[in-house]
Amino acid sequence: SPTESNLVEGEDHVEVNGVVFNKPFVEKPVSAEDHNIYIYYPTSAGGGSQRLFRKIGSRSSVYFSESRVRKTGSYIYEDFMPTDGTDVKVYTVGPDYAHAEARKSPALDGKVERDRDGKEVRYPVILSHQEKLIARKVCTAFKQTVCGFDLLRANGKSYVCDVNGFSFVKNSSKYYHDCARILGNMVLRELAPAFHIPWAMPFQLDDPPIVPTTLGKMMELRCLVAVIRHGDRTPKQKMKMEVRHSKFFELFAKYEGFKDGHVKLKKPKQLQEILDIARGLLVEIEQHKADPEIEEKKGKLEQLKGVLEM
Repeated sequence: SPTESNLVEGEDHVEVNGVVFNKPFVEKPVSAEDHNIYIYYPTSAGGGSQRLFRKIGSRSSVYFSESRVRKTGSYIYEDFMPTDGTDVKVYTVGPDYAHAEARKSPALDGKVERDRDGKEVRYPVILSHQEKLIARKVCTAFKQTVCGFDLLRANGKSYVCDVNGFSFVKNSSKYYHDCARILGNMVLRELAPAFHIPWAMPFQLDDPPIVPTTLGKMMELRCLVAVIRHGDRTPKQKMKMEVRHSKFFELFAKYEGFKDGHVKLKKPKQLQEILDIARGLLVEIEQHKADPEIEEKKGKLEQLKGVLEM
């Protein structure tokens, strides 16, 4: 219980009941009604804390130099997950529908981006297959048909950081059309048999998009996806060559290639060294002093010599 919690605070960490949380970490109030969430940074990043709160005007967070955690109240401590600067807001209408938008993260600089109508700027997001499964699980686990939750995309994975319950998209006519259709079908599916309401089977997701037009019913083009690349490109001039002679390995070791597993030689002096090796090996081949394996590479060595002499 909170009365039994033991908190030990260090410069760059806190220890709660023996569990150490290193900064940066997030401090969330246990009460879901309290939206004052603090993010604490380590001294190596300048220290201090970013304090998040319900949007007030054009601000959603403020930075403070204070690095000490709050001592009054009950809080949950979580590791801070660095993202690309956006939060993904997901809105479900049943387990098979999810609408997603991205907004600027309040932890970034605290300034709310608004459009000319004064509404927070949102960006369209396409959910991955895994994120759609997450949306389905959240909807069914909370038994909330109309549900909103927040996703954080970090380190190639997606994490649910907040579930808002009964929540709607702020400004999207398509979402409201879809929502009305889905909820209407849900209601009719339950009531039509009992009240003998005439009701046709609703539109299925895999049905062709047939729409009425002045020329009769026709299929509607929903979107066009094209991958286009212009042809005005100069082909890359590449040459691949397998080398086994000790002189090449000596050059590889000279520029610490064994340290990183590879080496890039671009400077004129470095390229001259490669050219000198190629010339020397070709001379050995002409004088019949080279190994048979090197003689087999004569064509490649001449090609390498020709490229470097250009």
